[in-house]
Amino acid sequence: MNQVDILEKAPVFQLKGSMLALTILELSTNDLDSLDTQLAEKVEQAPQFFQDAPIILAIDKCHSGAHDINLECLISVCRSHGLRTLAVRAENPEHIAAATALNLAVLPPSDARERPLAHAPAAEAAMQPSVIPARIITHPVRSGQQIYAKNTDLIVMAAVSAGAELLADGNIHVYGPLRGRALAGINGNLEARIFCQQLGAEMLSIAGQYKVAEDLRRDPLWGKATQTSLNEEQLYICAL
Repeated sequence: MNQVDILEKAPVFQLKGSMLALTILELSTNDLDSLDTQLAEKVEQAPQFFQDAPIILAIDKCHSGAHDINLECLISVCRSHGLRTLAVRAENPEHIAAATALNLAVLPPSDARERPLAHAPAAEAAMQPSVIPARIITHPVRSGQQIYAKNTDLIVMAAVSAGAELLADGNIHVYGPLRGRALAGINGNLEARIFCQQLGAEMLSIAGQYKVAEDLRRDPLWGKATQTSLNEEQLYICAL
C-alpha cells in the first residue's frame, strides 16, 4: 500500500493501491459503424461482463483513417455499449491533444509489433490437425488477469481469484476454487460447459446467458464441485 502525506503532522489525503481489471480495446481501423456492430455482438454474448467495464482505448495502431479519428465520437460509441474509457493509448500529437482536452490519461504506444501470418501451401495446410489442443494454465490466476482460449477449451490447474476473468470459445475447467468470472462458449457455442472444484464465482456465463454472484450464492451447490451447462436458455448447475 502506498501512502502520501502532504503535511507531516496532519495528512490531507492518502493514496491507496488496488487491483483493477482493465480491458484494452485496440482499434485497427477508424470505422465507427463496424465498431458499433462488433461491440453490440460482444455485449449480447455477455451483457453483465461489459456493463460499466473500464477500458483503455488504444488508437496507436489504427491504420485506416487514423488522421480522421474523432475521439469524442469514438468514446461515445464505447459508452453506448457500457464501456467506460479511463485512458487513451496514442502517439499522434493530435490524438494526444484531444485526449487531454477530454481530461483522459494518455498512455505511451505499445512496444508490441504486428507480425504477418505466413501462408502455408494447401497441401501442408491439409496436414494440420483439425483439433485444437486445450489451453492449459498451471499457475493461479490472480485478480486483474484475463485469460482467453480461442477456438478451444481452457483448463486451469489452480485457483482463480476474485477479479480474474476466464474466457473460452469452448469449455472451461478449473481444478481449484473458482472465485472470478468464467465465460464459456463466448462465440455462441451452446454446448459449452463450465467445470470447477469449488463454486465461488462472481459470474458464470455460457453463450451469453449468465448468472452473477448474487444468484449463485443462493444455489445449494455454492462452494462445492459443480458443472454448469445451458438448458433452454437457462444456466443449469449440478454436482460434479
